[in-house]
Amino acid sequence: MRHIIFGGDGFVGRHLAPRLQAAGHEVIVADIAKSDLAHYRDIRFDTVDVTDPASIARVGIKADDMVYNLSAKMLSPLQVRAKRHDFFFPVNYYGTENIIKAMDQAGATSLVHFTTDMVYGHTFVWPQTEEHPVAPLGEYGLSKLKTEELAADWRERGMKISLFRPRLIIGPGRLGILAKLFKLIDNNLPVPMIGSGKNPYQFISVFDCASAAHAAFTAGVPNEVYNLGSLNPPPVRKLLGDLVKHAGSKSILLPTPAWAVKRTLDLFDLINMPIMDPEQYLIADEMCVLDVSKGERELGWVPQYRDEDMLIAAYSEYRKGLAGGSQDNVTHAKAA
Repeated sequence: MRHIIFGGDGFVGRHLAPRLQAAGHEVIVADIAKSDLAHYRDIRFDTVDVTDPASIARVGIKADDMVYNLSAKMLSPLQVRAKRHDFFFPVNYYGTENIIKAMDQAGATSLVHFTTDMVYGHTFVWPQTEEHPVAPLGEYGLSKLKTEELAADWRERGMKISLFRPRLIIGPGRLGILAKLFKLIDNNLPVPMIGSGKNPYQFISVFDCASAAHAAFTAGVPNEVYNLGSLNPPPVRKLLGDLVKHAGSKSILLPTPAWAVKRTLDLFDLINMPIMDPEQYLIADEMCVLDVSKGERELGWVPQYRDEDMLIAAYSEYRKGLAGGSQDNVTHAKAA
């Protein structure tokens, strides 16, 4: 069996590909850009644009291939309101549809697909199980929710599709919104929190994401959706306080009235000067914690990395990038 990873040169894929290869599988990475990664000595790379069906066809999917879709446009870089639909949907939705149609033409039936916890929108029940209501707050979450609906349609036609909804994925190779936080800490500036900081903030390690995708394959690609997040996330105040202490910074944590901050950010968004994406700040003070017990029950998957350790590791990578004169915030236009 071959394992084809669309978006496999991106953040999760660059950890999933060598993991599968080390397990003895033949792996093909299909992405729009190729990085200088050691595993390409043994793993085939195909240049693929998922928005182009002809490009996907050149991969040559076979009936017994195992397919993973990690291709995506993310919330970084920030987009103004008018451009968000056309930014997210071509890759996130239509790219997914193109991959599934190519699988169907080849007779391939097994797919692991990553969506996002942003499909939930506001938190109504805590912790959030996979049965929590879905009501995305923006085009990114909506584009991902539409892929889940697409998956439901194709399941009825005989496909096996495992879906994953990760929290904010962090690890070596991506900073995103964290870069702003790290700059404040390095400059000993106040770190504003949206709200009191008493609510927890949950991450998921890129390594745990790769192990979850592998676990879905091992379990036979169940037709289910699974949350991906850490265990026992600490309150925002403790999470950031530990980081400030680790960095030796003089930064102080600054609680703010959440409603006032959100309205201010809404205003900047309205005038096309976004500071954060609404899908991020509108839930920043909520109890957004995913229940990941379903993954343990059905896939035997348990997250291994703590939020505190992940954030400090991301900061360490950030500092290394500055010291080396390079940017460690690597993202690809069509790879997540």
